[in-house]
Amino acid sequence: MTKDITPEYVLGDLRYLQLLARSFPTIADASTEIINLEAILNLPKGTEHFLSDIHGEHQAFNHVLKNASGAIKRKVNEIFSNTLRDYEKKELCTLIYYPEQKLELVKCKESDLDDWFLITLNQLVRVCRNVSSKYTRSKVRKALPKEFSYIIQELLHESSDEPNKSAYLDQVIKTIISTGRAKDFIIAMCNLIQRLAIDTLHVIGDIYDRGPGAHIIMDTLCDYHHFDIQWGNHDVMWMGAAAGNTVSMANVIRMSLRFGNLTTLEDGYGINLLPLATFAMDTYGDDPCELFMPKSNGSDTVFDGKTIRLISQMHKAITIIQFKLEGEIIRRRPEFEMDDRLLLHRIDLKRGMVRIGGKEYELKDKNWPTLNPKDPYALSIEEEDLIRRIQHSFEYSEKLSKHMRCLFRHGSMYQVCNSNLLFHASVPMNTDGTLKSVRVNGQEYKGKALLDKVDQLIRTAYFDSEDSPEKDFALDYIWYLWGGKDSPLFDKSKMATFERAFIDDKEVQKEDKGAYYSLREEEKICDMLLDEFGVTGLHRHIINGHVPVRSIQGENPIKANGKLLVIDGGFSKAYHPETGIAGYTLVYHSRGFQLVQHEPFLSTDQAIKEGRDIRSTTIVVELSSHRQMVKDTDKGTDLQRQIHDLEKLLYAYRNGFIKEKERSEY
Repeated sequence: MTKDITPEYVLGDLRYLQLLARSFPTIADASTEIINLEAILNLPKGTEHFLSDIHGEHQAFNHVLKNASGAIKRKVNEIFSNTLRDYEKKELCTLIYYPEQKLELVKCKESDLDDWFLITLNQLVRVCRNVSSKYTRSKVRKALPKEFSYIIQELLHESSDEPNKSAYLDQVIKTIISTGRAKDFIIAMCNLIQRLAIDTLHVIGDIYDRGPGAHIIMDTLCDYHHFDIQWGNHDVMWMGAAAGNTVSMANVIRMSLRFGNLTTLEDGYGINLLPLATFAMDTYGDDPCELFMPKSNGSDTVFDGKTIRLISQMHKAITIIQFKLEGEIIRRRPEFEMDDRLLLHRIDLKRGMVRIGGKEYELKDKNWPTLNPKDPYALSIEEEDLIRRIQHSFEYSEKLSKHMRCLFRHGSMYQVCNSNLLFHASVPMNTDGTLKSVRVNGQEYKGKALLDKVDQLIRTAYFDSEDSPEKDFALDYIWYLWGGKDSPLFDKSKMATFERAFIDDKEVQKEDKGAYYSLREEEKICDMLLDEFGVTGLHRHIINGHVPVRSIQGENPIKANGKLLVIDGGFSKAYHPETGIAGYTLVYHSRGFQLVQHEPFLSTDQAIKEGRDIRSTTIVVELSSHRQMVKDTDKGTDLQRQIHDLEKLLYAYRNGFIKEKERSEY
């Protein structure tokens, strides 16, 4: 019993303790729970996985989840190091990753399927015992598939080395086979191994953008056992589109067309792009739109010439519309200080020139049929009608609504977890290393307070009532987060979309990064930020994404003497040439941090048929001097508070402040 518990202390919390007594009405109940919680504190901490900047690459994402960033392969190698050949271990791993598909292949080539079932089931039981060993039986039981729950519990918690149990367990496995349930049981066991290999998944932003499967990734996450996301700039743009911001809608369509990725929009969310296609063909029918041809993006999708031309026309059409809609917000919100992004009125259509920063530049594309020189930011009647149709399509997409609610429920601008500060991009800073004060809706914010305010405004934009003035501001601000110089999701001098599209001059296209991106290399700056967000512990870190780490150029993802980890390694195929790799996974298990560097994932089909896993290189970031237990985590701190409260309840029972009761009395 804790020594600091006194009668006065208990009397001060008496009302709370009486409520707690409803759950633990007797001394026996409270004591049992204390014993249970104390035992949990002394289990190894669960494995946390950190991913960032997935950008719609669903196949690579799903494979990394299935192989637990190589952890399952390592465990199979450890368990069967000298008892299985390399080929057999590879086959077992592939089965664990893709059980349904692999079983179909096995059925075609195995002559004695029952014998294969017998051997494989025994192997899977050994792997499952290993990955479940750091969890309580209760937690494992909750993860079990209902139809096989009892059988799996028996196989996991009874040892075949025990003479009295060996025959029993052998017969259980043989009966599974003889009753024709082996296939379903194997699938259940493999899924359970995947489930237990990763305790918590942290996604450091940008599920959306270039790749074709952002909606598939969201389907996976919505059903995932335990995850959180720190919103990235692309995620917030989609959240803005779902909230009703027309500029955000135009932007996500433009980005999708730019990379020839219509799958997420059309197949994933049912966004009707036919009105845009019709408008584009009518408006730009004679325009080759060469500047707007879709980028290959490293994908396997091949478009014919006619389709490429149509995508290019649609891309140009929505780009011009986006500039007009942006102009409306900039003029409506002078406090955004983005007048330098008002460029349409600076275009000289007759000469094909544009004036930026006191200098004239020739436009690479001089065909602007929808631009009214007298009112360049006004939408044409046809454009207004098109935007209304697009808005209706976004508003009534049930799948999009489901995924956005999931992002809000599990997401935030930042998170502090187990001495780690997680955020996608930046915390605005001054060049002298101090936190930058940013004015938002008439008030000044900086550091943690700024990110808290931004988080609140994103939620307001989506959830507040339609007639709310704050919602109007929040909807505009959600666009500011995409390209505003003081946005913690952007933090650059400007978003040079116009310059990149229409001007052939690298200097005018330049986007200067904010001070944070250089200052974060310094350990003292990282310590200041960790203090600002209340991060404690001997080994604390900042974990970022957003800016791809160019490993091919020798850039190191570990910065500031290990205080900062940047894990955007380029999941997106579009980044592979400049990063030289295909993403990072940061793994935080009971023995420390490991950074896993992945090579490009070829395809799910090759992974199944040829057993091709992602080739990964593991970098030891930090190893603990002792194995970390649950008591060393945030969860452990919470459990210790619960134990302390239960000890007070015991004191109250034993000293007559509260009487024991039967549960039925409540």
